[in-house]
Amino acid sequence: MPTVTLIGSRLADTGREFVYQGESPDCEGCPYRSQCLNLSVGTRYRITDVREDAQTLDCAVHDTGVRAVEVEPAPVPATVPSKGAYAGSIGSLAGPCPHTECPSHEYCVPDGVDFEEERRIETVLGEPPHDHCALDRDLTLVEFAPESE
Repeated sequence: MPTVTLIGSRLADTGREFVYQGESPDCEGCPYRSQCLNLSVGTRYRITDVREDAQTLDCAVHDTGVRAVEVEPAPVPATVPSKGAYAGSIGSLAGPCPHTECPSHEYCVPDGVDFEEERRIETVLGEPPHDHCALDRDLTLVEFAPESE
């Protein structure tokens, strides 16, 4: 079920995904705090609808103000060790990777999942984008199921 929250007007696009980072020091004293700060820190969300009839509200964080949107937790694409990587299984990330130039780095160190966290694999996507893992890991690209609120 979608949650209504406020997001920067420039970011208010249906389908956009983001990881909620929590409160900014600039939120102190804002009259809209309860509408903005209603998500779970570290969770990946997808905007499912932009409230077109809602007004743009002033915001100390977003220079063009904020708009009301509907969001829901989103799946997280990630690489996991290939052994045991199948839809419905529980998986976790292989561990940190210092190779930021690798085309798979964004999946090996994805936003929205911690290294020690175990998550249910929703979908197996297949081979990761890299030709060879510099850490000699045998990895599979998957989508972790969205976090339940």
